[in-house]
Amino acid sequence: MNKIVVIGSGQAAVQFAVSLRRQEFQGSIKIIGEEPHLPYQRPPLSKEFLLDEYKTERVVLKKLEFYENNNIDLILGEPAESIHINKREINFYDGRKINYDKLILATGSRVRKLEVPGSDKAGIYYLRDLNDAKALKQRLKRSKKMVVVGAGYIGLEVASVAANLGIEVSIIEMANRVMNRTVDPIISSYYHKLHENHGVKIYLDNGLKEFQGKNSVDKVLCSDGLGLEADIVVVGAGVLPNQEIASKAGLKCDNGIMVNEFGETSDKNVYACGDCTNHPNESLGTRLRLESVHNALQQSKTVANSIMGNKNPYNQIPWFWSDQYDHKLQLVGISGEHDEVILRGSESEQNFLLFYLRNSKLIAVNAVNSPKEFLISRKLVANKVKISSDVIKDQSINLNDLLL
Repeated sequence: MNKIVVIGSGQAAVQFAVSLRRQEFQGSIKIIGEEPHLPYQRPPLSKEFLLDEYKTERVVLKKLEFYENNNIDLILGEPAESIHINKREINFYDGRKINYDKLILATGSRVRKLEVPGSDKAGIYYLRDLNDAKALKQRLKRSKKMVVVGAGYIGLEVASVAANLGIEVSIIEMANRVMNRTVDPIISSYYHKLHENHGVKIYLDNGLKEFQGKNSVDKVLCSDGLGLEADIVVVGAGVLPNQEIASKAGLKCDNGIMVNEFGETSDKNVYACGDCTNHPNESLGTRLRLESVHNALQQSKTVANSIMGNKNPYNQIPWFWSDQYDHKLQLVGISGEHDEVILRGSESEQNFLLFYLRNSKLIAVNAVNSPKEFLISRKLVANKVKISSDVIKDQSINLNDLLL
């Protein structure tokens, strides 16, 4: 096993290569990336980067010297075209071929594009990669009215940036509350009010019908007939796993590339990690496809361990975060099947946590502006602590003591 090739150049790809070198792998490592940029982190693109608090060099994961010093070969701006599993061969669009001993798919995900009348007009932006963020940042400097399609994390984060820049913002959302797929109604209500307090108008239970304008968008027509003026539109309609290259190669895929607890695909010489994977989680008793930095980093370490013969099953409790205005939302665990939810702290003081229990066992925590207690909560959820509502509510009790 001398040749390792990674398709994808995001955080999962880089963490995998770093982990492999830390375990003293001496063979060659090649990272194939569709984008021409050095590998970078995506979370700041919808926040600090748009506000110009972070420059491009701040979002880059590693400087070029790191890859050179660690003998990691970057092939950037040249996407792989196909994989020939039997030959262990990767084909490029220009006819070149690269062979591998082990292949890692860290292909990530892509934005879901809308197909409605006018969707090809100028002034409509999606935010997934660095080029998207650069273009959007420039457009924000000359925009006065924004419409955001979709009230998920990306949509709300961009809305908060635009509102802070003095732009008039409207959000349309098909569901009956913001962040409806990921958070409790209490959190949804809290963030709905937070945005409204910053002047953002939110239209729920409302779909998108058409983008209007001669060449560039100037109005968004909603399904209920509402027309919203806009000189810029940002679409946050979710993402899709980049599984096509795996599927065409004959690997099993179903809402992501199917892997086992060690990151192995249906071919023994091919592994996958990050947003693109559909993987089992023993602690949660289900399969998941997660779009999170934590998953990308930890699953890539699992794959590196597996390749080096140190097999440890991937069984992390997922956690996420979102920064909107000066508020930090943090979530750990999956709260969907809870039978009790307990509030700790105070919504009015803008500092609180929601604890989700099932059969008195802690399965998830959502925290608003409570980073220290959230850090402890991550450990409590991982340990499946059995806890009473009275203890949770009592803020005189140090959560750290529950770990003993």
